[in-house]
Amino acid sequence: MTASTSSLRFAPLEQADFQRLEHAAYLKGLLKPFKGKGSLETWASQCTALRDDVIALAQQRILPQARAFPFSRLDVQLAQQATGAGTTFLRWRNLDRSSMGVALWESLLARPTTPASLIDDLYAIELQRIVLNMQISLAHTLARQAVDCANKMAAAEAVYLRRVQGRAASTTTSPTTKESP
Repeated sequence: MTASTSSLRFAPLEQADFQRLEHAAYLKGLLKPFKGKGSLETWASQCTALRDDVIALAQQRILPQARAFPFSRLDVQLAQQATGAGTTFLRWRNLDRSSMGVALWESLLARPTTPASLIDDLYAIELQRIVLNMQISLAHTLARQAVDCANKMAAAEAVYLRRVQGRAASTTTSPTTKESP
């Protein structure tokens, strides 16, 4: 059961928010041939930029709403968690930061002391958090995979060039045969 959008205090992101991002409407280039030096690195960079844009969208549009009144009065709040890999995810945490995770959100919804008027909004925030975290994770993974692929292709090219250049060198240094009279 979902509430009508007009009764929510929390305004989820809409398609127009994502259309402002360079590649948000589709995974442009995922199946292109990646020909030429630097094409994979360029695509990896675009994926990283998309990831960073989605993180910024979460920081600028979702967190301010989730931290504003009346949500700021709850003992469980939405926060950002930076990772060593360069991503930032949205996580539920308690105020003293001693616990983090979706179990906190679940307990918040189950408590009779949580105002019934916030249940629909908290559900909408959780759905938005799940989707944004998935989008951030996917863009990050695509960028990392593209860099790995570019590195493997560069290693393959090095092996190939050693072989081709070795063959050319052996052809130019091989002894010439005497011409018969």
